[in-house]
Amino acid sequence: MPTPHGASNRVILNFMRALIQRVLKAEISVDGHVVGSIGPGLLVFLGVGKGDTPNGADYLLDKILHLRIFSDENSRMNRNLLDVGGALLVASQFTLFANTRKGRRPSFELAAPPDLAKHLYEYFIHQASKSGAFLQAGVFQAHMKISLINDGPVTLLIDTLDNCKSKVDSNR
Repeated sequence: MPTPHGASNRVILNFMRALIQRVLKAEISVDGHVVGSIGPGLLVFLGVGKGDTPNGADYLLDKILHLRIFSDENSRMNRNLLDVGGALLVASQFTLFANTRKGRRPSFELAAPPDLAKHLYEYFIHQASKSGAFLQAGVFQAHMKISLINDGPVTLLIDTLDNCKSKVDSNR
């Protein structure tokens, strides 16, 4: 089927991403001042895409809190953040939506506009504060310096597309 003049056949998927790293400690500084610091737990880089919703943020937070990526007494990854009393350090990270397929300058067209991204970042932080985990956060749109000691290393990329895929798979 032809597309109207100027229209595109591209499908843009709207999803939220989180890059999580299991850390022994992590710290975020802005303008030389520490704004967030944690001991053992998870450093979460949160990317908000166009069209994201609070439902996506809720899904990601639940997934992050309950991922069994911490060692049990047998050194197996069987415990989640809440089981081990770990902390969360969250930083906004629009560059998780970088498109590098064309040219040498990344495109960020799939990242949410700042007003939506800030709203959902703050929503995520608010919901995380209810989890019982010690929580710290970076400053939205600030130039942050982040230091960490990765534990493992364990680094995972999760997104709300996982939720959509699991719903489709369960309907088969």
